[in-house]
Amino acid sequence: MVTGTRTGQTLTDIRILTPSPDRVTPPCRHFRSCGGCQLQHASDGFLAAWKQEVVRTALAAHGISADFHPIHTSPPQSRRRATLAVRRTKKGAMAGFHVRTSDTIIEIPDCRLLHPDLMRALPVACDLALAGASRKSGISATATLSVAGLDIAVTGGKPLDCPLRISLAGLAQRHDLARLAWDDEVVVTLRAPEQLFGSARVTPPPGAFLQATAEGESALLAETETILAGARRIVDLFAGCGTFALPLARGAEVHAVEGDAAMTDALDRGWRKAQGLKTVTTEVRDLFRRPLLSDELSRFDAAVIDPPRAGAEAQIATLARARLPRIAYVSCNPATFARDAKTLLSHGYAMGPVRVVDQFRWSAHVELVTGFALTPA
Repeated sequence: MVTGTRTGQTLTDIRILTPSPDRVTPPCRHFRSCGGCQLQHASDGFLAAWKQEVVRTALAAHGISADFHPIHTSPPQSRRRATLAVRRTKKGAMAGFHVRTSDTIIEIPDCRLLHPDLMRALPVACDLALAGASRKSGISATATLSVAGLDIAVTGGKPLDCPLRISLAGLAQRHDLARLAWDDEVVVTLRAPEQLFGSARVTPPPGAFLQATAEGESALLAETETILAGARRIVDLFAGCGTFALPLARGAEVHAVEGDAAMTDALDRGWRKAQGLKTVTTEVRDLFRRPLLSDELSRFDAAVIDPPRAGAEAQIATLARARLPRIAYVSCNPATFARDAKTLLSHGYAMGPVRVVDQFRWSAHVELVTGFALTPA
């Protein structure tokens, strides 16, 4: 039982009178102040049930019921990408996450969320702030684990002039970074910061989207491969750098559509260097403004779609009219997924079991994957 005082829309003076049996001691000493995690005080069993219930409730709002596979939760210390807040101080610099609802930065030397190899980015980020951050404002450093080591992309720093470029290049060498980018410009690449998508090696553009954990990506991919097993011609919508397109190309021809030209180029280069894959074609296209139309979709027998949080209302409408036999839908927003699922169900599709994938452990974020199969008329 919890009590508190409400002031307008804010609850203050919060006190726990009777702790829930699902309340646990947070495993990270930074939890009380750090804003990186919100739910470390809840048991794993409670969080698993709660996240499935979030999806169930979103579907029920549209009159949809669903079966669920067991949830897949990424283990502690498995996040392979994070955006660090970094600021110069009077005595040096500090890097970490923001305190909840604050611009204050808290250092996280014992973080239980980030992969141990990603923790190496903390001192690197401090050195980057000393080299190129203003005392008046901080920088953001997006650190990603790659096959070749740390890949870091900085935003919000000083203009990249010649002295700063030289300083940053030396810093990258001292810390043995794979690549360092500054406000979208690559300063130095010591080794290609490749990501493995199936048998393909892809070098994403700086700061490009990547699934948060390797374990979560594997779970989403395994479910997608099961849903689309036997398909010969697949369209991958919102394809990114090839998370799904390239592994699926082991058994099917794939057409990958993505709005970001740099990510599409990275996907294409990765496919051309890979061995043993069927044909992968690419197309740069804004699927919100110009979704693939029914006649364009008619040459495919399956689709995988992994849209941003806004979902894919326009694209789902044309997919439904095109009546592709099978669709694998990967979602990071249960509310927009439920809206899109209703459209597919109203056009004669049946929804398979839902797999909730918890890559963002100890947060309120929920991801899922499920399949839709066209039922006989």
